[in-house]
Formats: sequence, C-alpha cells, structure tokens
Amino acid sequence: CLFLIFSYLCTAKCIGQWQFRDQYFDSPNFILTLKNFWLRCREGLWELKCPAVSGTAPDNDTETLCTRYREITSLPLIQSEVSRIIREHTAEGSESNSSQREQIDKVAENEDTEICSADDTKWLNDLNLVCFAEFKTERCSYTLERETGAVRVDLDQADFGHCVGEIEVLVPEGGDMNAALQRISAIAVELGLSCEKKVKGKMHVYLQRYRPEHYEELLSAHIL
Repeated sequence: CLFLIFSYLCTAKCIGQWQFRDQYFDSPNFILTLKNFWLRCREGLWELKCPAVSGTAPDNDTETLCTRYREITSLPLIQSEVSRIIREHTAEGSESNSSQREQIDKVAENEDTEICSADDTKWLNDLNLVCFAEFKTERCSYTLERETGAVRVDLDQADFGHCVGEIEVLVPEGGDMNAALQRISAIAVELGLSCEKKVKGKMHVYLQRYRPEHYEELLSAHIL
C-alpha cells in the first residue's frame, strides 16, 4: 500500500522536504488536551489547535478518516484563548486559589503588549503550562491539483520511529467544512486508503508509548 502511495505521488508536485521540532504544552492535570485543545511550538512559531464545529455532521466514513480543527497562529490570541480555558476550569474546580487566578489574569491583561513575544516563556510559567511531548519530524509535502482545488499531502517520519501520512485541506473562516472533508475522502480513495480504520497520528502513538497516564485520560474522555 505504501509503495502504491509513493508511486501515485510521483505524479504530484513536491513542494518541499524539511525537518522540524515540535513541543506540546499543557497543565499537569491536562486541562487543555482533555478539552481537545493542542498548544504547540514548532521551531519558535506558536499554534493552538481548537476543536472545530461544522454546520452539519459528516458521514461515518469521513468521521473515521478525518480530524477537524480551527487553528490560531497569533500569539496574543493564543494566550488569550488559553488563559480563558484555564481561567474557566480554575473557577469551576475546587483546586482554584487566588494566587493562580492572579497569574492567569496577569497573562490576559498583557496579551496585547510587547511582553507577549514568541521568545518569552514567562506566560507559560504563569499559566502553569509544561511541555509534555517533544519530537522531531522529517516531512515531505506534495500538492495534488483537482477541479475542486488543491489538496496537500504530507508524509511524516517522527524520530521515535512512527511514520504517517496526512491529507490536508485548509478551510477559511465560514467556509464549507463538509465539502473539504469530501475532497479529502476522494483523495484517500485515489491513494487506495481505507476509511474502515482510523490511522494513529504521531501524537497518539507518542502518548501511548511515553505518556501512558495522559494517554489513558484522553481515551477515557474520547479525545483519542
């Protein structure tokens, strides 16, 4: 199957091959990831993946094949959203304390100032966020041009031995999510991929191997 995929991609346009390091952050009690928010720093660039909500439910095959996220790449917006999530959790839980709330509020107040630079990690400490996963990936990316638009295919090999492919379509705010899911499904069929079984991503395998407690929590919450 892998040989057939590579053979098929020989007709696609290769847009680059590179290596990068990812670091993922969460609180010690997994506040973000248990709500399906994923805070990542990739080579100094921050991104927050948030659960996306589409207008209509996809079919079962598409649901098995695809994951959907809204991506925030502006650091001040990321800090604001993360602060909100943790602040709401802290207000609900019995573990909350005035000192922690003050630190969270301080980050929220500073979100639009120069203090919130990409190199400044003080906000991570203020929000009690720690790195729970770190790994390097070698990636080769392709684009496939179709009448409905371009589709990107990434082939990844992580430094802990897991290889995985990803078919990606970016949808603008307010765009048709289900149309994008159908495009992904169509490319998957062309590549000979099955919708019957969901492929484990890099993070899924990493947590299963190296963070089993975190992994079990996410399984119980039906995040993974």
